[in-house]
Amino acid sequence: MEFLFGFWQFFYSNIFTKPQYFVGLIVLVGYLLLGRKWYDALAGFIKAVVGYMILNVAAGGLVSNFRPVLAALGDRFGLQAAVIDPYFGQAAAEAALKQAGHATGLTVQVLLVAFLTNLALVIFRKLTKVRTVFITGHIMVQQSATATWLMALALGDNVQQLQFVVLLGIVLGVYWAVAANLTVEATQELTEGGGFAIGHQQMFGVWLVDKFAHKFSGKNDKKIEDLELPGFLSIFKESIVATSILMVVFFGAILLVLGKDYLVSVNGQEIVVMASKFKMATLKEGDNFFFYILQIALTFTVYVQILQLGVRLFVAELSEAFQGISNKLLPGSMPAVDCAAVYGFGSPNAVTIGFLFGVLGQVIAILGLIVFKSPVLIITGFVPVFFDNATFAVYANHKGGLRAASIMSFLSGVIQVLGGAIAAGAFGLAAFGGWHGNFDWDTVWVGFGFLMQHFQYIGLGIVLVILLAIPQLQYSRNKEHYFLIAEDYETYLENKQA
Repeated sequence: MEFLFGFWQFFYSNIFTKPQYFVGLIVLVGYLLLGRKWYDALAGFIKAVVGYMILNVAAGGLVSNFRPVLAALGDRFGLQAAVIDPYFGQAAAEAALKQAGHATGLTVQVLLVAFLTNLALVIFRKLTKVRTVFITGHIMVQQSATATWLMALALGDNVQQLQFVVLLGIVLGVYWAVAANLTVEATQELTEGGGFAIGHQQMFGVWLVDKFAHKFSGKNDKKIEDLELPGFLSIFKESIVATSILMVVFFGAILLVLGKDYLVSVNGQEIVVMASKFKMATLKEGDNFFFYILQIALTFTVYVQILQLGVRLFVAELSEAFQGISNKLLPGSMPAVDCAAVYGFGSPNAVTIGFLFGVLGQVIAILGLIVFKSPVLIITGFVPVFFDNATFAVYANHKGGLRAASIMSFLSGVIQVLGGAIAAGAFGLAAFGGWHGNFDWDTVWVGFGFLMQHFQYIGLGIVLVILLAIPQLQYSRNKEHYFLIAEDYETYLENKQA
């Protein structure tokens, strides 16, 4: 038993929580199961790992460079508020657990139980109707911290550690499996049979956007990539140009509000905001402020372009290699990966539009909190406002065009702030400066948290029943094509058209 746990700890530390190696291992095993030569399998492993590392560089760069810009607003004006961002949320949950006297080192065991739960649901897919394996390790760690606090808040000291780990692991594993499973149809249609689903922080949101985007579409509304812009506006057809100009305006406004004097005073220092540290880009007294703004804005464009390059590289390898695992080990299953994997499909400008309209929704909602004197004030977090809303815009544009992408990203921004304010206050994390902030954690997990908090074990049971019922309802509405769309998209299209 000690050997098995030791192996899991090694796997957890070196592979499971490092998605580039987890994805690479899946590609390697998948190609070997497909009967490929060892050197072809090795080449696939390398391309998948490098592709995901490129994505990680871009995603990490976006977060580390632009989260501080938004968080600095709180430091600059002395705002005491909760930042809606999974990094701040994770730090707040861990601080709350520590203050309450709970052990915070349960992540390894919880993730093991959760991952095994997900695998079991896929293995018994004929019964459970689950088709997806959640493999985005770093997201699992973030969600585990917040879920651990919600469980600790609900059950308190009335549960043994082993029981706590098993219960939380089962709840998380079922959520990962079921929520990722909700994104199968939407993602297969968007990517034209890409062979993956979404395993991230906004999976229920992706399903909602896919189902309702057409209702926000105008009569003659075009998709973003089909727009014909007159005169000088035609330059916005180029995603690099459009993103750069819009980000100069957006970040320029924020940096002007912060002021050059403030930015010079911090000058690349590490500053603590809401129990989390951030480091602003260096600005010295003699530096030109306009070119500083330009550098910040264009860096955003650079990282978005890098992200899309990484996506194209690793998705191609993963989609093909996972067929080996699906055919031999987990029949009919699909990997659920980072939401950024869909940014290479459809219009590149959808990502920028989603971000900007999400920001607009968040700003209006925050002003509403101030006007109505909410006991909890919210500060925009970069991860939800970019990754959630960019993802929603890609799916909404596919089904409903520009209007749907704009409106649904805007509504998401509003929901993120209002749901985050409710959650941070109700679950006691406002005092620790953060909440998870992503769409699912501002909506369905708020409901799950209330059920667990007020009904303890009965609430846990209700949450599990709700989650396990979802794939059954999905299957009942599409029995003929439910598994086929994941197993063989081309045949699914042929059967659907027949």
